[in-house]
Amino acid sequence: MKSSEIRQKFLDFFASKGHTIVASSSLVPHDDPTLLFTNAGMNQFKDVFLGFDKRPYTRATSSQKCVRAGGKHNDLENVGYTARHHTFFEMLGNFSFGDYFKREAIQYAWELLTEVYKLPKDKLYVTVYAEDDEAYDIWTKEMGLEAARVIRIGDNKGARYASDNFWMMGDTGPCGPCTEIFYDHGAHIPGGLPGTPEEDGDRYIEIWNNVFMQFNRDEAGVMHPLPKPSVDTGMGLERISAVLQHVHANYEIDLFQALIKAAARETFCSPNNRVGTRTLDELDRDWAVVRENNSLKVIADHIRSCSFLIADGVIPSNEGRGYVLRRIIRRAIRHGYKLGMRSAFLYSIVPDLVQQMGTAYPELAASQQRVMDILQQEEERFFETIGHGMEILIAEIFSNRGNVGGSQKIETLDGETAFKLHDTYGFPLDLTENVCREYEVGVDVAGFNAAMARQKEQARAAGKFKMAANLDYDGPASTFHGYETLEHKGNILALYKDGAAVNELNEGDMGVVVLDDTPFYAESGGQVGDRGELRSVHGIFAVEDTQKIQATVFGHHGVVKTGKLTVGNGVNARVDVAARAATERNHSVTHLMHKTLREVLGGHVQQKGSQVDPDKTRFDFVHTQPVTDAEIRRVEAIVNAEILANAATDASVMGIEAAQKTGAMMLFGEKYGDEVRVLSIGSSKELCGGTHVKRTGDIGLFKILAESGVAAGVRRIEAVTGAGALALVQQQEDQLFQVAAAVKAQPQEVAARVVQILDNVKSLEKELAALKSKLASAQGDELVSQAQDINGVKVLAAKLDGVDVATLRETLDKLKDKLHTAVILLAAVNDGKVSLIAGVTADATAKVKAGELVNFVAQQVGGKGGGRPDMAQAGGTQPEHLAAAIASVQAWVKAKL
Repeated sequence: MKSSEIRQKFLDFFASKGHTIVASSSLVPHDDPTLLFTNAGMNQFKDVFLGFDKRPYTRATSSQKCVRAGGKHNDLENVGYTARHHTFFEMLGNFSFGDYFKREAIQYAWELLTEVYKLPKDKLYVTVYAEDDEAYDIWTKEMGLEAARVIRIGDNKGARYASDNFWMMGDTGPCGPCTEIFYDHGAHIPGGLPGTPEEDGDRYIEIWNNVFMQFNRDEAGVMHPLPKPSVDTGMGLERISAVLQHVHANYEIDLFQALIKAAARETFCSPNNRVGTRTLDELDRDWAVVRENNSLKVIADHIRSCSFLIADGVIPSNEGRGYVLRRIIRRAIRHGYKLGMRSAFLYSIVPDLVQQMGTAYPELAASQQRVMDILQQEEERFFETIGHGMEILIAEIFSNRGNVGGSQKIETLDGETAFKLHDTYGFPLDLTENVCREYEVGVDVAGFNAAMARQKEQARAAGKFKMAANLDYDGPASTFHGYETLEHKGNILALYKDGAAVNELNEGDMGVVVLDDTPFYAESGGQVGDRGELRSVHGIFAVEDTQKIQATVFGHHGVVKTGKLTVGNGVNARVDVAARAATERNHSVTHLMHKTLREVLGGHVQQKGSQVDPDKTRFDFVHTQPVTDAEIRRVEAIVNAEILANAATDASVMGIEAAQKTGAMMLFGEKYGDEVRVLSIGSSKELCGGTHVKRTGDIGLFKILAESGVAAGVRRIEAVTGAGALALVQQQEDQLFQVAAAVKAQPQEVAARVVQILDNVKSLEKELAALKSKLASAQGDELVSQAQDINGVKVLAAKLDGVDVATLRETLDKLKDKLHTAVILLAAVNDGKVSLIAGVTADATAKVKAGELVNFVAQQVGGKGGGRPDMAQAGGTQPEHLAAAIASVQAWVKAKL
C-alpha cells in the first residue's frame, strides 16, 4: 500500500465516522507566537481545545505537515543517522471537541489498524497511564487485549503527572492521560517493551498516540475536570507506512525511495560531480547499495522541509525561521558536496517531490517554480564559499601526524582549527561538527569557545562599544563624505566575518568592512544603504549594502571578488553612481509627495514609514480611506509641477530649536539630536539626513505605481521617478497597444470598444443561461422516472452534465414540484470541483434533513457543507469518488425512513 493510499484511507475512515476533513494548516503558525513551526496536528485546533474558538464541527481529521528543526522540537542533528528522525513529517490525526471520548477513540484506532490496514492484532501493544483505569478496562475488557499487552506507565519523568503517558499543553491548562499503540517489528530487532530498561531499542515502535484531555491544571497544580473532555490523536504517516510496507526504517518507504532516487540522479548522475558520474542504468544496477547512502537520505528528508517551508512563505535569512531554513538547505548542500557536487543540485529534486506530494498538498505544486528559484539562488550563493573551507577541513581530518602518509583520521579536531574555519572561511561551528560527525571525528568545542573568547578579549579596549549588529568594535568613528563626493580614499579600520572580527577577508569571503573615511551612505531614515566597491592594490570588495552598526560607524557589507582585504589597508571607495542617483531621485520626490499629500488629503497625513531604493519609493502615511483616482492625479500634477520648477535644493545643519523656527516638518515619535539637518526642496522643508538631488528638475518624471492599505488607518503609496517612471509609462503604452490590437480598435477607441465587447458578453451569458436552463429541464424530465419509492418517499440521486450551481438549484426546485414527497441529491462537476445540492420536500423533513444528506455525500468527495432541512449545498475536491457517493444515497435515506 503506497503512502498516498495510507493517507487517504485514514482520512476516508474518519470521514465515514462523521469527522470533517480539515486541510493542513501552514507550517508557519501565524497566530501562535509560542511556536517556531507547526509541529503537531493539534496546533491548528489549539484555540478550540482552549475554548477560545468554536468550529462548525465537533469531529475533525487531518493530515498535517509538520517541521521539527528548531527551538524546543529540533530533530535536525539526528536526520540521516537514525531510522525515524525527520525535519519534515506528516501527522495523521483525529480530533473530538467535546464529542466522543476514550471509548470511541480507542475503538476507532483499533478498527482502522486491524480491519482497514489489516495489521495483525498480535503485533500490537498499548500503553496507558497507570492511574487511567477507564482506558485500561476499555482495552482489556471491551477490546479484548490480553493484560500482558496493555502496559501501565506511571510518573516516570520524576514528578507528579510527569509521564510518557500523561500529556500537558503547558505548565497550566488542558491536559490528560494518553494511550499509545506500539507495533512489534519482531524479535530480530533489538529492544524491549515500553516501560522496560530496553525500551529505547527499535523493536517496539510507537505508531499512534491517543491523548484524552479531561483536566484543566491550575497554577497550584490542581487538576479540575473539564466540562467537555476532548480527544487529540496523532499517527506519523512515515511510521505507519513503514509498518504497512513491511520495512523497518522510514527511509525505505515508497515516498522516500522515490526522493532518494531523485537525489541520486541529481548527484551521482550529474556531469558536475567531481567524484565521478554514473549512468541511470548503473544507478539501477547498484541501487541496493546506493539506497543506503546516508547523505542521500539527508537530502531526501531536507528537500521536503525546505520546499514546504518556502511554499508557506519562509525565505532563507540570518534570523528566526529563515535561519533554520538556511541551516537545513546548507546541511543538504554539504551532503551533496560530500557526494561530489560542486554546483547547485537540490532545486532539481523539487519536481520529484511535487510528483509525490503535490496532489495531497496543492500549495506545493502551485509554488513549484518559486521554490526552485529560491533554492537555486541559495545554493549558488553557498557554493561560492564552501569549497575552500571544505578542502581545509577534510585535509585536517586526515592529517594524523603520527601516520606515515597522513591518511589516518584524527580523533578530535582542535578548537583552533574549528575557530579558523569559522573566522576565516565562514563555517559555523555546527557545520564543522556535522562534517566531523560523518567521519566519526570529535570537535574540541571548549577549545573553539576559548579561541573565540580570546579574540574578543584582544579586541577590547577603553573605547570599545557594542554595536547594533552585535559586532565588537575598537576604533575611531567613520567620517561620511557622501554629500560632497561619490569617491573617496579610506583606510580599513576593522573587518568582520560571521559577526566576529578578523584580520583579513579572502577571495569569496562575505563580510563587513569599517573605514575611517567613506562616501557610502549607510541605511537610515528610510533610504537604503549605498552599494559600489572598495578597491586596493591587494583586492576588490563588492559592497552590496551599507549599514550603521553604531551612530557614527558605517559597515560596508559585501564579498571579496578578487584578492584579499587586510586591516590597515588603504582603499579607494567608490559608490555605484547610477544606483545613488536613482535613489536620490526617489528620496527627494518622497519629500515633495509627503508635502503634497498633506495639501490634497489634509493636515492629518503623517508619515508612518518609508523605504527608498533605486527602483522606487514606498511611503506609508496616516489616512483613514483609500486615496481616490482623482486625488492621485492631483498629487501627480502638483509634484510634477514642482519638478518642472527646477528649484535648487538646500541642506543646512543647525540646532534643533533653530530648525523648529524654520517651520521644518518633524516626524512624530522620532528622536533628534541637538543638531539636525534641514532639507529644503521645492516647497517642502523637513529634517532629513539622506542624500538628495541638486535641483528638483533632476527628478525627471514622477508617477504613482500603486495605492493600498497596510494597517488600520495607514495607507501606502509606491511611486517611481526618472527612468523608472519612463519605463512604467512605456509599459502601460505597450499594454494599451496590445489591447487595441486584440479588440481591433485604435488606441483612442479602446475604452468604447471594450464596453461594447462586455455588453456582447453579457448578452451571450444570458443566452447561455437560458440554454442551460432548457438542458437542465430536459435532464430533469428524464430524471423523474429514475426516482425510487422508499416507504412512500421518492428518492433521487443523480449527476447532471454541463450545468452550474444555479442550474442545479433550478432543477432541484422543478423536481420537488414534480415528485411531491421526495428526497433529492443532485451533483455536477466543473473544473475538477464537485458541486452538490440536496432538497427535501416539507412533508419529509421530519425524518430526513437536507443538510445531513448533503454533508454525508460531501464527506465522501473530500468536502463539507450544510444548510436548511429542506435545501442544502456543499462542494468537494474528489470527483473520482462521486459515483460511489451517489450510489450510497438510497441506503442512507432508507435508514432514516
